[in-house]
Amino acid sequence: MTAAVETMAYAGDLPWHGLGVKVDPNLTPEEMLKAAELDWTVSAREVRAKDDKGRYSLAGNLRALVRDSDQAVLGPCGPRFVPTQNSEVMDFFKRFVDAGDMEMHTAGSLLDGKKIWALASIRKGFTLPGGDEVHGFLLLHSPHVWGESLGGKFTSVRVVCNNTLEMAMSGGMAFRMPHVRAFDADVQFEAEEALGLAENALADFEQQAELLAAAKYTSDQRDEFIARVFEPQLLIEPPTNNDNELLPLADCFKRTGKKVLELVETQPGADLKSSKGTYWGLTNAVTYFADHEAGRDRDTALESAWFGSRAKIKAKALETALDMANAA
Repeated sequence: MTAAVETMAYAGDLPWHGLGVKVDPNLTPEEMLKAAELDWTVSAREVRAKDDKGRYSLAGNLRALVRDSDQAVLGPCGPRFVPTQNSEVMDFFKRFVDAGDMEMHTAGSLLDGKKIWALASIRKGFTLPGGDEVHGFLLLHSPHVWGESLGGKFTSVRVVCNNTLEMAMSGGMAFRMPHVRAFDADVQFEAEEALGLAENALADFEQQAELLAAAKYTSDQRDEFIARVFEPQLLIEPPTNNDNELLPLADCFKRTGKKVLELVETQPGADLKSSKGTYWGLTNAVTYFADHEAGRDRDTALESAWFGSRAKIKAKALETALDMANAA
């Protein structure tokens, strides 16, 4: 495994990031927990300091968050911090899997156990013109990090290129819980209420995707889209030449903008009816860049694409595309 991905298991096709141990499909959440090597617990322990006379005393209110299986210290935490156990994360999916509404897809540990995630297929999707398939998923993210919250969100995968794109929802995460409450049955019920029905979220996203797939852009609008996502300063201070004449935006793009401009025509699925010349194609050029091309360190691709800076880029691309498509 890589520096960022500590352990991981997946069912079905090899994930886009090319990592993980393949397991049989239709695993229960409990079986996925073991397959992904997440069957360990964490505990918040008192920290004692040793003075110059060899005496030990409590180090203030700080605690250490420790992985019990190997005594690895995951970081500090406060006295009110309530660890969420990995088994509790998997328990969230149990009622959905048992009812046949979801299917476990991937699960794993990132950054030496500091971040845990589980991804389940909601077993539904939609197809855009030209056979462009999109499948829906529910992602639950549990950081063993003081100050970070457990969260869940809906995401999608475009089959032709394995792009991942968060379904547009206000606030990003559809559900968030600080680590000051146990992730018990009551909180899980609140999470389900906050998340709403997965089918509704997917239906809303289908409408957005259909809008983007139907909205055509001009070359100027294409360049404006890339500038709004990556180089908004070009729109604030339009570039000019020595004669104070406006320069084409595309001529002024930096490396990232030029690469995305290239991917508009070369990404997998670029020639599909839903993609060619549409805002859906522009959006997926950005998501393909974020998932498959961005950064020199591919070891951190998964963490960044789902939870980090590249996830924000993809969200901005979708928001920008919807804004421009609605105005077209």
